[in-house]
Amino acid sequence: MHYNRILLKLSGEALMGNRQYGIDPERLKEYAEEIKEITALGVQVAIVIGGGNIFRGVAGASRGMDRVQGDHMGMLATVINGLALQSALEDEDIPTRLQSAIKINEVAEPFIRRKAIRHLEKGRVVIFGGGTGNPYFTTDSAAVLRAIEIQADVILKGTRVDGIYTSDPEKDTTATKFDFITFEDVLKKGLKVMDTTAFTLSQENELPIIVFDMNTKGNLMKVVSGETIGTKVNL
Repeated sequence: MHYNRILLKLSGEALMGNRQYGIDPERLKEYAEEIKEITALGVQVAIVIGGGNIFRGVAGASRGMDRVQGDHMGMLATVINGLALQSALEDEDIPTRLQSAIKINEVAEPFIRRKAIRHLEKGRVVIFGGGTGNPYFTTDSAAVLRAIEIQADVILKGTRVDGIYTSDPEKDTTATKFDFITFEDVLKKGLKVMDTTAFTLSQENELPIIVFDMNTKGNLMKVVSGETIGTKVNL
């Protein structure tokens, strides 16, 4: 395998499948099967998942809700998604641990860096819930932070789009896809990969990001095998 330890970032919306909200069990099963394939080959997998399919703090704040309260609700949503993903993975006989940045000991371990690394070394998939544990930070920031802490080789951002384009391919039919792009060019061109805080943190720590279509069967295996899938952002 091209990568030994990866941090897979999934959006909460990805879990909806074709639904308007909530969690699609079939989509969870598909993801679990994809992850099982790469863990069987010895790839160490950590996952950060968003909560936008349940609640998004920014959206709540835009409607008059207190932003801090909204973000805490979003953190809890990521734990719910983490539990759902954990259940799907365990249905595939994959040993899994859910760690949370906020204390919720009845359902998840607290995040402890050394413990997370030990789980990975033992072949367990580690799901990080609760974001960073702080309001005003996105799950993109949590993904980069955790990836740096566990010394991941790469961040794999699974989306419904097959990479980074010159503009939104769903709105602009003339948009062209990048196979490779530097951090500097992403900033110069104003392309949206992650929020600025997350992206800058990744750039400063020289941690590459690959944006790819997680919903196409076999893509995860191709990425960790080193095939040119999606778009790779590097120095």
